[in-house]
Amino acid sequence: MKKIALFLFLLNTAFLFAQKEVSGVVKDKTGSPLPGVNILEKGTSNGVSTNFEGGYSIKVKDGATLIFSYMGYGTTEKAANSNTVDIILDESGGQLLNDVVIVGSRNAKRTVVNSAVPIDIINVKDVTTQSGKLEINELLQYVAPSFNANKQSGSDGADHVDPASLRGMGPDQTLVLINGKRRHQSSLINLFGTRGRGNTGTDLNAIPAASIKRIEILRDGAAAQYGSDAIAGVINIVLNDNVNEFTGAVTYGAFNTNAKGDFPEGTANTDGYRLDKNGNGNTFGKDQAFDGGSLKVAANYGVPVGTKGGYANITGEFLNKNKTLRPGFDFRKGFGEAEIQGVNLLVNFAVPLSDKTEFYAFGGSNFRDTDAYAFTRNDGERVVESIYPGGYTPRITSKINDNSIAAGIRTETSGGWKLDLSNTLGQNKFHYNIEGTINASLEENSPLEFDAGGHSLLQNTTNFDVSKNYDGILSGLNLAFGAEFRMEKFEIFAGEEGSYATYDTNGDPITDPTTQSAPTIPNPDYDPTDPDSSPTTPRPGGSQGFPGYSPANEVNETRSNFSLYTDAELDVTDAFMVSGALRFENYSDFGSTINGKLASRLKITENINLRGSVSTGFRAPSLAQVYYNLRFTNFSSGGATEVLLSPNNSPVTRAFGIEDLNEEKAINGSLGFTANFGDFTATVDGYMINVKDRIVLTGYFDATQYNLGVDKAQFFVNGVDTKTTGLDVVFTWKKTIGENRFGATLLGNINDMKIDKVKNGALDEKTFFGERDKAFLLASAPESKFALNLNYARKWFDAGLAFTRFSEVKLLDYQMDEDVADYGSFENQKTAATDTYGAKIVTDLTLGFKLSKSTKISIGANNLLNIYPDQQDDWVEAGGYWDAVQMGFSGAYYYARLGLNF
Repeated sequence: MKKIALFLFLLNTAFLFAQKEVSGVVKDKTGSPLPGVNILEKGTSNGVSTNFEGGYSIKVKDGATLIFSYMGYGTTEKAANSNTVDIILDESGGQLLNDVVIVGSRNAKRTVVNSAVPIDIINVKDVTTQSGKLEINELLQYVAPSFNANKQSGSDGADHVDPASLRGMGPDQTLVLINGKRRHQSSLINLFGTRGRGNTGTDLNAIPAASIKRIEILRDGAAAQYGSDAIAGVINIVLNDNVNEFTGAVTYGAFNTNAKGDFPEGTANTDGYRLDKNGNGNTFGKDQAFDGGSLKVAANYGVPVGTKGGYANITGEFLNKNKTLRPGFDFRKGFGEAEIQGVNLLVNFAVPLSDKTEFYAFGGSNFRDTDAYAFTRNDGERVVESIYPGGYTPRITSKINDNSIAAGIRTETSGGWKLDLSNTLGQNKFHYNIEGTINASLEENSPLEFDAGGHSLLQNTTNFDVSKNYDGILSGLNLAFGAEFRMEKFEIFAGEEGSYATYDTNGDPITDPTTQSAPTIPNPDYDPTDPDSSPTTPRPGGSQGFPGYSPANEVNETRSNFSLYTDAELDVTDAFMVSGALRFENYSDFGSTINGKLASRLKITENINLRGSVSTGFRAPSLAQVYYNLRFTNFSSGGATEVLLSPNNSPVTRAFGIEDLNEEKAINGSLGFTANFGDFTATVDGYMINVKDRIVLTGYFDATQYNLGVDKAQFFVNGVDTKTTGLDVVFTWKKTIGENRFGATLLGNINDMKIDKVKNGALDEKTFFGERDKAFLLASAPESKFALNLNYARKWFDAGLAFTRFSEVKLLDYQMDEDVADYGSFENQKTAATDTYGAKIVTDLTLGFKLSKSTKISIGANNLLNIYPDQQDDWVEAGGYWDAVQMGFSGAYYYARLGLNF
């Protein structure tokens, strides 16, 4: 044993002596240092990045070769023959055109510039250090042409999870991957607001920005390659894998409260900040110049694992964001962005098991405690004056837990076949707690806080992928095929009894509203001459602001999905490539579907590529759309209305003539080109997306005849066919003159969605999916967005200036629900109800100063000029003076950041 121990000691010692530390500086051809350059030991996963002064240090084996790559510069390889290796990188046109991408192709040799479909590559480290955006949705909103997201208010759970979309499609029509593996969706379904109405989506903000190396956005239909949800495209998040490097940042910022406008007397002070003048119920705070203060602390560090290039890259983030408060109408005193306290942890891990086999795993946990205002209860049966004199504004608070773990093994056989077996498990849980509220039927005995229950979605996906590249067939053939099995589980769990029950005068819960009555109050609208009018009004039960889920709402449903796919890419010549994909899917709840895709790229010249694709696609109805149900209160110009959102499989839904949900079906087409001329690059891509049987949320049906204890009923349906056409453009220029580095990017999206058909059958179209519902769907596909991003850097200083133009948006307010006769005609009513938000330009500015090799401070402003949407003076969806349009409604945000890199 001693001899064995001695042998192992000598072996390890010999190995350690075979390692050496290499350091150096990476600069551009002007001699300016380049921070953030990726340095990789060839043939391993061992890598680091340069610091603010372009310096690096890495331990490598004897005889190693280093690979240097950086956004906008050509990749360089150099043998580590000495302990000092300095590098000068040449510019390559300003984009990551030569980076190998994971999304859009299973060909390991495919890059952005020779892809047959449009792919954006976003270097997150650059974006996060050159803007004040705190969350992933905000980052992508301003750097990806057809990506749109916005904050909402008065939208229940959507105040806490921002819905986001590509090319004007729904949030659930974009597939999200992490390291190429399917990400689970949120359990939340959006019921109000503008974007994502009736949709579920993926919570991108649950992924810490500091953990991300780059984001790949495939702007093309890809259901034939990746399965359900990829109608609009795919977002793939590639995690950090560097080691021996610490990066961190501390960011603080706040919003300017100076929301100037023609506000009614008493609703806003001279600075535009909304106050609770009475101090009753929930007090909104003191008058102040700034609100929404946000503190974000982020750190990332990677450590080597083993001696063959393994790594464990760890990221932690903490976010504390206060509410914003903006002017609202009397029925909406608490209008603004939600409060968030969040903690994020994510680990990316890999270790080689042999020369060609690697075990990998990644996963993390996100926890958010959020707090948002609901609609104000001013008077009437929902206000108990002895508790809240003058009314109150309930608050919807939530605890969101988002957890995931993926693990797998990659290997390559002696015959060149690449095999990848993996399993990915993810769960999103959304738990509501309603504060500053009451159950009015309990009157003065009511608690002021209720556990309202919640919902969760669990998804487990097992993948087996196989691919091989044949260099000897024409100019190259790549074959890939594989299988996937996915299981999903959706749950709704009940809250405490007081959150959903209505109580009688004895304090006992009412089980049959037709035989028992809740406590009553005088009816101020009582008309003795009207036989249908009552002198008293029963007090409603349940927690005000958000009614709790009852045992009758509880859901525990699962489904499974099995799929087979194959795709091939053939480089017929160096200039001409064709590819095809075919995918079979079988769902346990609605059956099978087959989808295909064809794509091609033609090199016209050395600098210009022509590309295009055509495909069919689908999206399976989410389990939430099939099984979600809730009784809730909707506020409109006519007052409060009790609504039942009935599940798709219920007898109530069938009684109204609503059919079973089926998959959405799509046809996608795109045609575009890429151009690269020295310092200038351009991509222009036109697209068409036709969706049949699109799932939407209906209007409110009269439910009084069914004795359901509510006034209205609402359903999910395959309700409309839509046609969307558009154009994405990205123009980039980058130039170095002496020690000065200049950059400019113009990106834009032009989009046109039309509702081709409303599939209401024999049902009344106005109720089924009326003008107001159509306006919400169309507003989620804005006509255009253009952004001009300008950058400058010299030695220790850099600056960024960005102008983003958001197009006009038109919505219809609650006047559309009033009597047409009051306006003379339907057209007059529609004109009166139209809320027009004119086009606006938002300006962002950032200034960066290097204090040392490892520290940098940045100051800046998002929406520097404090631009707001056009103020509306009638009932809007959220009850504030603005709807949730793309540019946001919180005004200018000023921030400072201290960045660390060593």
